[in-house]
Amino acid sequence: MKKHMLQLVFTMVFLMAMVPVSAQNYATHAVKEGETLKSISQKYMVTPYSILQANKEIKSASDVRENTMLIIPLNGNPVENKTETKQEKQEEEQVKPIRFIRHRVKRKETIFGLTQKYDITEEQLKRYNTRLYSETLERKMVLQIPVFPEVDPNEEKEIDFEIYTVQPKETRWSIAHKYGISVDSLLILNPELDKNTNYLASGEELKLPRPKGDSLKEQKTEIFTSYTVPPKMTLYSLGRAYGIPTDSIVRLNPEIVKEGGLKEGMVVRLPKKKDQDSVVNTDNYVFYEVKPKQNIFRITQNLKITRDELFRLNPDLENGLKAGMVLKLPKEKAAELEVKNALVLDKFKLIDSINVENRPKLVFMLPFRLDRVNVNDPKKAEELIRSRRDLALSLGFYTGAMVALDSIKKLGISVDVKTYDTQLDQAKVKEILFRENLAGVDAVIGPLAEGPLDEVAVQAAAKNIPVIAPISSNSKLSHRNVFFSVPGDVVLRDKLLSYMEKKHKDENIIIIADSTHQEAYDSILSRFPTAQIAKVIDNKSLHLDQFLIQLSEEKENWVFLETDQPNMVASITSILNSSNTTSMLQTDENKEIKVRMFTTSFNAAFENEAVSKTHLSNLNFTYPSFYRESGNDTFTKAYSQKYNGNLPDRYAIRGFDVTMDVLLKLAYKKNLFETSKYIGLTEYAANGFDYINDWSSGYFNRACYILEYDNLRIKEVEPNDSKSNL
Repeated sequence: MKKHMLQLVFTMVFLMAMVPVSAQNYATHAVKEGETLKSISQKYMVTPYSILQANKEIKSASDVRENTMLIIPLNGNPVENKTETKQEKQEEEQVKPIRFIRHRVKRKETIFGLTQKYDITEEQLKRYNTRLYSETLERKMVLQIPVFPEVDPNEEKEIDFEIYTVQPKETRWSIAHKYGISVDSLLILNPELDKNTNYLASGEELKLPRPKGDSLKEQKTEIFTSYTVPPKMTLYSLGRAYGIPTDSIVRLNPEIVKEGGLKEGMVVRLPKKKDQDSVVNTDNYVFYEVKPKQNIFRITQNLKITRDELFRLNPDLENGLKAGMVLKLPKEKAAELEVKNALVLDKFKLIDSINVENRPKLVFMLPFRLDRVNVNDPKKAEELIRSRRDLALSLGFYTGAMVALDSIKKLGISVDVKTYDTQLDQAKVKEILFRENLAGVDAVIGPLAEGPLDEVAVQAAAKNIPVIAPISSNSKLSHRNVFFSVPGDVVLRDKLLSYMEKKHKDENIIIIADSTHQEAYDSILSRFPTAQIAKVIDNKSLHLDQFLIQLSEEKENWVFLETDQPNMVASITSILNSSNTTSMLQTDENKEIKVRMFTTSFNAAFENEAVSKTHLSNLNFTYPSFYRESGNDTFTKAYSQKYNGNLPDRYAIRGFDVTMDVLLKLAYKKNLFETSKYIGLTEYAANGFDYINDWSSGYFNRACYILEYDNLRIKEVEPNDSKSNL
């Protein structure tokens, strides 16, 4: 196997093909009587299409009516004042799809029928399936159907704007909900916001439309209340009390100017106070962004909420459901829905939403150690592979990655790939980066070691390129562009302890931990404060007599073992296994000692050959892991066919999973930062990925599994309730 991998992979490494957005200013324009989209575009010297793009609620020129508030993008490029040709008008009205749906043509289906089914034009269908320009529609033909953004043309825009200061624990969605606008509109009004993250800093200032009812033009008697000015009340304090700007109070009450200011006893008209029973932030709510073509029934079903409760929390729904609207939901919903950064995610099949026009550009940087391996001496080369984990990992990972590239090619996606040997040397990495240009690269996979990874991350960040760390869970440095694909110890530990908390009744819990696992010890004790502590002698063996007394004969015993010493694992599993069989020695036949073993820190010590797998199975040994046993027969079969009957090892499976995840997300949208906002859990042969963004430190994977030894086999104890987005 190793010899075959050596010959194959190095051939691949040698033969692999080596192979600007400007800022815009915006203006607002209130449509006057007689104005049209065309006349407004000529006035500001922009295209009608650019106005439509900046105002998602406007679907066509006919929707531009008197008093509509438009956001005008000022790019400084004048448009010639001439009559538009039919072709030019069609080009201007083209809107880019937000995603694609795969459709397999059935018998008797026609192009016209497909356009009616998916609400698109024939030209739109052909534009994204160019073969239809020259070929007829045939059964079993696979097409990609564009899905275009759809927004409600009746959504109103306010003329005036105000500066809003972000409060702690507020998100873009909570603020959009508060102001009744879409997140897209918030980004248009605040172009300086980072497009690669959802992060908002407490104290940050945003430009937002003033709340409805703030201007005289929007006065409605039922939304105002009378207020008698008390002594010493100022305009500023009154504005703060009612949450409206002072100039709005003056516009609503012109007598204030006539009287020379706010006077005691004056009766003024003010908007009714909004319900302030609870602050709208991530402490109290999660949020959902309404998608095109959704209706109330579908939303209540998907969000598992009653219509009455949804309307109570979101009274603006009385005015109609609109695409882009942000709804708030009780925080408790996070337990039954898939939530990321306080946003409820929609379920969709990633593999059915790819765009075959995307052509990802991928770079691999792994330590193949071509500087040390002599392929002309197979014995020494194989010995080097066996003795060096980094080399075995790189070779296995890369063979799996090649299967992923084959798989994505079969889906119609073309990928540009470059591969570099880092030689596990930071100086070599610097040399590669100095020599090669990363411009245009969509993602870098690797390096493995922390130093080279830091070097690549820093230089890639300057070009806004994401870097995927194949085996790292964190870094000593902060890298906003790094995706750490291995869940950290804290995530794994929390996964197991949360699972055990749900299962715990009255079991007797004992903790066995050496001094190097103090953090695990503290975490367990914080969750199970009544747990007993077993005495460890010289940090490597158990005080047996004292431990046997701690075992309960009435309750099931749950024993945590926290160590990375193989001898200690072997010894204690043997002791626990013996305790499990002591019922034969009991004088009371009804009494029986039952022991289960757990660890929050699964490591190589538990897989050491000195540790009996039979003992682990008898103890139903349970632990958290970032990978599970591969059940993907399709991948195994593809790997075996590609590599002459050899089966993939753990590294090959990981190489396939990491690469396939990156490629599918780039095929969906060629921006990994964007996809990470809206795509939740994805799962492949044995690994899952669910990245959460820590704004300053990078993207961290929180997908992991609870595994258990059972009848000498390892099985997943608690499969994910939420289905993967793959």
